Order: sequence, then C-alpha cells, then structure tokens
Amino acid sequence: MSLAPSGTQIELHRGDQSAVVVSVGAGIRRYAVAGREVFDGYDVDAMADGARGQTLIPWPNRVRDGQWSWQGKQFQLNLTEPEQHNAIHGLVRWIGWDVADRGDDHVTLTCTSWPQTGYPWPLEVAVRYSLTDDGLVVEQRIRNGGTSPAPVAAGAHPYLTAGTPTIDGAMLHIPATSWLPTGDQQIPTGTQGVEGTPYDFRSPRPIGDTEIDYTFTDLNRDPDGRFYVRLEHPNEGARVALWVDGSYDYVEIFTGDALPDKARRRRGLGVEPMTAPPNALASGTDLQVLEPGETWHGQWGITS
Repeated sequence: MSLAPSGTQIELHRGDQSAVVVSVGAGIRRYAVAGREVFDGYDVDAMADGARGQTLIPWPNRVRDGQWSWQGKQFQLNLTEPEQHNAIHGLVRWIGWDVADRGDDHVTLTCTSWPQTGYPWPLEVAVRYSLTDDGLVVEQRIRNGGTSPAPVAAGAHPYLTAGTPTIDGAMLHIPATSWLPTGDQQIPTGTQGVEGTPYDFRSPRPIGDTEIDYTFTDLNRDPDGRFYVRLEHPNEGARVALWVDGSYDYVEIFTGDALPDKARRRRGLGVEPMTAPPNALASGTDLQVLEPGETWHGQWGITS
C-alpha cells in the first residue's frame, strides 16, 4: 500500500463545512464551506508545496544564514532555504504527527520536536483543528520539555481563495498600519507605515498586480480582540477571512509570485499568522521564552 506524501488524511465534517487535516506537519490540506473551496490547497498525491497549510514551530518565516545566539551561545540551524541561505519555517513541518484526539468535527495532533542542529530544546507541540459555528478554529500549543528556558515563536501557512481565477481580481482588506520592508535574503530592514505605499489595504481594494511577500504589524483589532484579513470576490459575494487572537502580532501576506510551479502562482493568497517577525531568533523580537514545563498557546481561524 502506497503512502500519501502528506501522511494520514483526517476528514472533518460539521454542517456544510468539510476539511482534511494531514499528519505530516499537522497541516490542513483542504477546507470547504457549502461546497466552495476556501483554501487553495493541494491534492492527496502531492506534497505540501510552498509550505501550504503547514505548522511553523518553533519559528515562522526565515532566520538569516540560520545563525542566531542565545544566552551567549552561538547556534547554526540547517539551511532549509538554500537558495536564499536561510533556515525557514521551523522544525516540525515535515514530521509525522500523532493523532491524540479525534471526533467528527475536530482533531488534535501532537509531536515532540527533539533537540537537533541549531536548536537544543525538546518541545511538546499540539495543534487542534475544530469546525465550529464560527468556522474553522485552530489552536497551537508549545510546551518546553527541557531543563532551561526555551525561546519559541509560532505560525501557520494557509492559502486562501475567494473563488476568483487568480487573486488579482479579489478585494483585499488588511487593517494594519505598518509593514516590514526586506533586503537581501528577505530579512526585514525595519518597520514602515503603509500609508502612501502599494501595501496600504486598510480600505478594501483589488489586489491587482501588486506583488506582496511582506509582514504586516500594528494590527487594528475588532472589538472581539481579533485581527481579520478579509478576501472577497468582487462580483459573486463570496468571501473568506482569517483571524488571529492576541497571541499573534504579525501576519505575513504572500501573493505567491515566487512559487516554483508557475501554474500555482497567484492562485491563492498566503495569509500567515505569526507570533514574531522574520529573523526573530536572531533579533529576539517578540520571542516567547518558556520556562521548563511552561506552555504557550494561541488561536487563529477562518470564517466564510
């Protein structure tokens, strides 16, 4: 019997919602509402290209040259983005996770990220996917299983679609006041206001031909404490929104122009919740420091 590249396929159902969660990377391969695909996912016989739907722990995005230091010690991560000479998207995205709890509309997957090159802490990680009356809810948990304080950050990498053939015609709303321009190796060079730039989507407008692979911050949250990125079909009324709770202060927006498969470019919009900005292990910006036995958790989700 052959194995699916993304591992065990776990189907979830609730009302008109359906999803497929996979054991490799505790990822989500598809999500549909009322028969309409909300995720720009991938086929069961394919790998998760472009980090599609994967869990990004203990850091999201990039670490320049894979080099960082902690409490006077220097570390060298494996360069998992060799073309840019970076370490990218953490350590758990290609691990086969275990199913710890499962029902018709929910599943919890767990793994242990053991100490390895460049990151010497054992982490116990859990991701729970739930289909609810509010849509898809995802909870991430990280427990420091080591004997010394562990710096961590978390993220995820879904791609959204509002049903347009490409994202060019979709209406995008990002109520964030700042973005992080990048230099060599796509590492941030600072923080700038979005006003007067091509990246000002504080009022909804078509994406057009704008190319985006940047982090947004200074997030303007709704009264419920959530920050929403909204994508809407200009004519048919189809819409999708990704929200994050207060644990995530950064969202990466990726229009997919750099994907190796040209047929996949600009088909879906990467909207990536992140607790820290790119290169956070090196810069220290907004890292969570977990004492031995301490647990961090955060939630994000999708409404449609």
